[in-house]
Amino acid sequence: MRFTTLAILSLLASPASAEFEQITERAAFLSLVEGRALHRPLIALTVTRQGGITGRGAGLAVRGSWEWRAGYFCRDLVWGTRDLGFNCQKVERDAQGRVRFTSDRGAGQSAEFRLR
Repeated sequence: MRFTTLAILSLLASPASAEFEQITERAAFLSLVEGRALHRPLIALTVTRQGGITGRGAGLAVRGSWEWRAGYFCRDLVWGTRDLGFNCQKVERDAQGRVRFTSDRGAGQSAEFRLR
């Protein structure tokens, strides 16, 4: 019984395998996404080295531009006819191939994508 309790406690104290790590450098971000697409249900996006964003979201075209500013992915995006505007986002990744973008430099809403 004591071994089982200790085993369970050690599992609870261990870091989760899906912990996210922040990306703060443009080069690290590009090495992660270049040549791959970001996917989540109903959304597929490509981010280019030259600062472009293209793809589809819920059946509508997505287009925009991006730049790296002070450790954040800053994008200007249009989805269909809706201008989503400019926003700088915290970028994180995990060992399972997920990338998480959090708006407002990490203080806003998050969206997770899978790399393919």
